[in-house]
Amino acid sequence: MDVPERVTVKEVGPRDGLQNTAGTVPTATKIAWINQLGKTGVSYIEITAFVHPKWLPALSDGAEVACRIQREPGVTYAALVPNVTGLARALEANVDEVAVFMSASETHNRKNINKSLKETYPVLDEVIRTAAATGKKVRGYVSTVFGCPYEGEISVERVKAVTDRLLTMGVYEVSLGDTIGIADPRQTNEVLTELTRDFSTEQLALHFHDTRGMALANTIVGLTHGITTFDSAAGGLGGCPYAKGATGNVATEDLLYMLEKMGVSTGIDFSRFIEAAAYIDDIVQQPLPSRQLSMYFREQEEKRQGRS
Repeated sequence: MDVPERVTVKEVGPRDGLQNTAGTVPTATKIAWINQLGKTGVSYIEITAFVHPKWLPALSDGAEVACRIQREPGVTYAALVPNVTGLARALEANVDEVAVFMSASETHNRKNINKSLKETYPVLDEVIRTAAATGKKVRGYVSTVFGCPYEGEISVERVKAVTDRLLTMGVYEVSLGDTIGIADPRQTNEVLTELTRDFSTEQLALHFHDTRGMALANTIVGLTHGITTFDSAAGGLGGCPYAKGATGNVATEDLLYMLEKMGVSTGIDFSRFIEAAAYIDDIVQQPLPSRQLSMYFREQEEKRQGRS
């Protein structure tokens, strides 16, 4: 199988994972977890979002988190921002880079950020220009690339148009989101075949949710197309508050295990990472779907029983 020798895994658990958890995670716990993640070899952690607390109350402590974490050399600590107000707060907290977001679906975009696609572009353009003026890189997220809970199938042409607009405005990379975990390998192949005709693989990342257990299969398709950046969340945390039934992101440790078995390097220490996933599993008030985490807990229990 012709796949890249090395890929970048971007850990989005502290933001995308915790924004929709059942209970509130204490600020000190978030900080301790991010510090633990930073020591695993990950090169990128999305630590929070600077969104109005009314919309994401679980992340209302973003500034405190960003200011109090222990930053490891070589790790990018990023945050999601919706507008220049959020950007100003992110800059004050000295995040390394920011991410902007919108949807390929008109309806989901309105539900998520209360704006049409046309109305969203100027807002994000201002964020991107302002961030660039301060020397900060900007990443772009496009949601509902593979399907929308309100509109169903989204045309590849629409995805192309949104991706092109974001790249033209100055984001260095667009993360293509399967927000409701509806993608399958054939669809992923078709979408990437079209997109890689117009954009380089360095400009594209993949962000799969595992609602239907297809995320790793879709990741393999992405690898065969030469994609080298993938988003994931420890434990499989996550879900979209504006997409009913959407479960979490692909679990980082499941992704790492697969990549390691395939001979694809990530630079992340699996043993250290699984411990970080186990830490947050013990905190959140919901079962996490990670298969490798389940194996880890089973092995730990067997060791305890063997000692008793």
